[in-house]
Amino acid sequence: MQILDNVNKTVKDDLAATLSKGDKVSIAAACFSIYAYEALKKQLNGIDELRFVFTSPTFLQEKVPRRKREFYIPQLNRERSLYGTEFEVKLRNELTQKAIARECAEWIRKKVSFRSNVTGGTMGSFLSVVKPSESIAYSPLNSFTTSDLGCERGNNIMNLVNRIEAPLADEYVKMFEQIWNDKNLLQDVTDQVIEGITAAYNENSPEFVYFVAIYNIFNEFLSDISEDVLPNEATGFKESKIWGKLYDFQKDAVLAIVNKLEKFNGCILADSVGLGKTFTALAVIKYYELRNRNVLVLCPKKLGDNWRTFKENYLNNPIAEDRLRYDVLYHTDLSRERGFSGSIDLTKLNWSNYDLVVIDESHNFRNGGDYSGRGDTKRENRYLQLLNKVIRKGIKTKVLMLSATPVNNGFSDLRHQIELAYEGNPALINDKLDAAKPIDVIFRNAQAVFNKWSKLDPEERTTENLLRSLDFDFFTMLDSVTIARSRKHIEKYYDMAAIGKFPERRKPLALRPKLTDLPTAIDYDEIYDLLMKLNLAVYVPTDFLLDSKRAKYIDPSVNIDRAGRESGIRRLMCINLLKRLESSVYSFRITIERVKSLIDSTIATIYAYESGSKKIINAQEISENEFDSDDRNTDFFESGGKKVDIDLSDMDYVSWRERLSADSDILELLSTMIKDITPKHDTKLQTLLNLIAEKVRNPFNEDNKKVLIFSAFSDTVDYLYAQVAPIIKESFRLNVAMITGTTDGKTTVKLKHTDMNTILTLFSPVSKDKALLMPNNHNEIDILIATDCISEGQNLQDCDYCVNYDIHWNPVRIIQRFGRVDRIGSRNETIQLVNFWPNIDLDKYLELKGRVEARMKASVMTSTGDDNPIDPAEQGDLEYRKAQLKKLQNEVVDIEEMQSGVSIMDLGLNEFRLDLLEYVKNHDNLDTVPFGLHAVVKGNEDTPNGTIFVLKNRNANINAQNKNQLHPFYMVYVRDGSVIHIDHLQPKKLLDAFRKLCKGKAEPNRELCGQFNSETKDGRNMRHYSDLLYFAVKSIVELNENDSIDGFLSGKQISLAANTIDGLDDFELVCFLAVK
Repeated sequence: MQILDNVNKTVKDDLAATLSKGDKVSIAAACFSIYAYEALKKQLNGIDELRFVFTSPTFLQEKVPRRKREFYIPQLNRERSLYGTEFEVKLRNELTQKAIARECAEWIRKKVSFRSNVTGGTMGSFLSVVKPSESIAYSPLNSFTTSDLGCERGNNIMNLVNRIEAPLADEYVKMFEQIWNDKNLLQDVTDQVIEGITAAYNENSPEFVYFVAIYNIFNEFLSDISEDVLPNEATGFKESKIWGKLYDFQKDAVLAIVNKLEKFNGCILADSVGLGKTFTALAVIKYYELRNRNVLVLCPKKLGDNWRTFKENYLNNPIAEDRLRYDVLYHTDLSRERGFSGSIDLTKLNWSNYDLVVIDESHNFRNGGDYSGRGDTKRENRYLQLLNKVIRKGIKTKVLMLSATPVNNGFSDLRHQIELAYEGNPALINDKLDAAKPIDVIFRNAQAVFNKWSKLDPEERTTENLLRSLDFDFFTMLDSVTIARSRKHIEKYYDMAAIGKFPERRKPLALRPKLTDLPTAIDYDEIYDLLMKLNLAVYVPTDFLLDSKRAKYIDPSVNIDRAGRESGIRRLMCINLLKRLESSVYSFRITIERVKSLIDSTIATIYAYESGSKKIINAQEISENEFDSDDRNTDFFESGGKKVDIDLSDMDYVSWRERLSADSDILELLSTMIKDITPKHDTKLQTLLNLIAEKVRNPFNEDNKKVLIFSAFSDTVDYLYAQVAPIIKESFRLNVAMITGTTDGKTTVKLKHTDMNTILTLFSPVSKDKALLMPNNHNEIDILIATDCISEGQNLQDCDYCVNYDIHWNPVRIIQRFGRVDRIGSRNETIQLVNFWPNIDLDKYLELKGRVEARMKASVMTSTGDDNPIDPAEQGDLEYRKAQLKKLQNEVVDIEEMQSGVSIMDLGLNEFRLDLLEYVKNHDNLDTVPFGLHAVVKGNEDTPNGTIFVLKNRNANINAQNKNQLHPFYMVYVRDGSVIHIDHLQPKKLLDAFRKLCKGKAEPNRELCGQFNSETKDGRNMRHYSDLLYFAVKSIVELNENDSIDGFLSGKQISLAANTIDGLDDFELVCFLAVK
């Protein structure tokens, strides 16, 4: 007897010397590996036969459902060791598995039989060789793998094997013979082993490899998921009318939303403008109504009719047979205690009895909770009323939020919306989130990263850089509660043939008409200089209170920087006047007249006080926070400010009157200067009329003469309607209409009702179902002039021409306006956007704007995540906004692209989980698939020639910084020529590319496979790919080391020694995709 220590003397060397042609070998061991065959290939090919017994149940066809997981896993590991055990990673990473498996399978077919122990009984392990003249046994031999043969180290501290000669060896042979033929103990599994090994060298379809990859990456998600949080198909919601109307991407969203609502109690659906969020939400509502739940839809007033259409028994309700029964209330109703909203009596309404609240345009709640007034008059704002009345009180309420722009200023916007889902109580969500930190800390950290990032130079301020710096927990949190897809995403990852395409966007027209064609007229700069001289003291009466009387009117505990406040308000009012000038001379003229009459009546009151007739003045007090730089202050000069009654004897009214008189004179002068600019000399108006005439004469989609014109101000809309309607009606016999949202519309069509819906139906008859609603009305409206009251949530895709008569300086608004006609499934081949810009240089334009906020990039925030008023002199933001507006002059962009910040689009991984869920319903054997499989696919310009590797890490130290969202899995896309195309810190981008290349390709591409096989000599020469793999691993290790060194240099305590990674052996290859 001889002892082999597997270090100086190995079993492999001994067997190589012992085995000879014609020998018969018998093995009883736990596993069999193709790499052990490879190590002794020469000798094993010469033997006569090999009989192998698996000492524990392995490869048995299961007659019973899978046993408990803890028993199932070891068997699975034994079966998978065919393709190499965990100690043979190095061999597997040479990528020669395919060639070895093919040779091994051939050899097994000729010479090998496998049987498995079917009992739970234990069996000794050994290998015996029977020669014509003698027998030799090796015992114990736990597994037939390279580590047990002594080629690899394995995890054995000592790995001694006895080499036993005859006669003792004969006993082993005898024992083996007895067991081999006992049918109660063993079952033949040769076919299953061959099938298993064949799987390692068959050509695989790209789709199969995609599912192998996501199965491994998201496997834990499957075990976590319970029937409770998945949509219950027994409700029959998939038979509903609304479900049948959804596109695939909307169906994906519905399933994901229900999952998130069940698990986290809330979800934000942030799909881009024009992707049908309303329909997606209706399907979710139908699901919950089928489960007998009460649903409330909270929407802006202007969208109320839209939502009501889908629940009422109306002719134009495409889903009337679903009989939806949700309630529709407005955001503003939250603050009302009595009266009716539609047919709902608010006095009796039980706000706390809703199971689901759907909040449309949820970004209106982005500013979080606040109070107004104090003492007895202290009131909650709408956000707090929603939280306390609807969500916290009464039954458990789920919250679905719809918004194309959930992030306006910063992550705090997002936080406030998500807080609605967990009732403002972090404890309710922290346990459910699979994150290491509590949600408040996650947001605070993200905000801090954001602040740092927003101070970088523009060229470094890239999404990639931001994604790299954000903590993995932040993505986990977003992934848990948001769903966001952009139009590009849909075009890229869904079958557009089924969806119908988006219309093609023509290059936008940028027009810059002068103010007027009068030679002596005033220009923008002169007007601006005069505006800056205004002090607008009429809006800040409390600044003229005598110090001794101040406490009567102003809370003394609130410290106000009066000078700063006054200049702030002055600047805001000037900007507001400027915006009106930019919109139309008419709107500007009306506004300065309004302001002047307010000033003049105030002066008159002061004179009256002096002559003893009036003592109390009803003043208007404006505070800076009443301005929303969006479009809420469009009617500011009509009804702005808080009414304050002030006793003039408490004021320094003499100084006040001086200031007021100075303003009155300036406004008088302005009024005189623009008096001559009549419609005939209003160059901008004349340009618009020519534009409409040109479009009507030369439509670019078959006979489509429709034009949609937007302005931010109702004054401008009134003016345009008055000027455009008679001319167009007379010249072209076309009807014109206007909608401002505040009053009923007007139109040249004779109608009983000129409400918004009637006008929109006549303007966009196909998308608004005119044939059903007004079958006997043969009129049509071709030119529609409107304010932003229709810039959200309306589908007007019959029209193909959208004009921004004034440029909103929140670029999102421009995109939302265009989104009315730029919609999925449009009948128009092409669509046109026209922007009217003020006739001044863009730099100057932005300086005039003074307070330019970079609102789209979640701008300058303090570390607590609260807003910090932006310093108007901050050059970086001016540059940023300038770049955005420049971009808009030349192309139509999507909201996501305007955010040179981060879009939620870049972050979520949910659709991959849902892909997997769908797949495993019909394919439950992914856990037996060998590692190391590959597929070959055709690339395109986004996916150049190279290889995408999916790796699994076996060294826990590597993700210490918590940066890789998929840890312990790593994906890297390496281009041929060893250049990293997408690194492992961009998992979403990698998975998107992987999915696009593979999904739907259920058959291997024979031509590409043939090319791959001839290049690699049928998998025997994998040098090119193993080099790329080595390079991929090196990139992961180096990126992590760089992070550690950066951390060290920035003063973090870090142990560089603890993070040493040997590299290749720490990663095992799950699968790879060769892109040709």
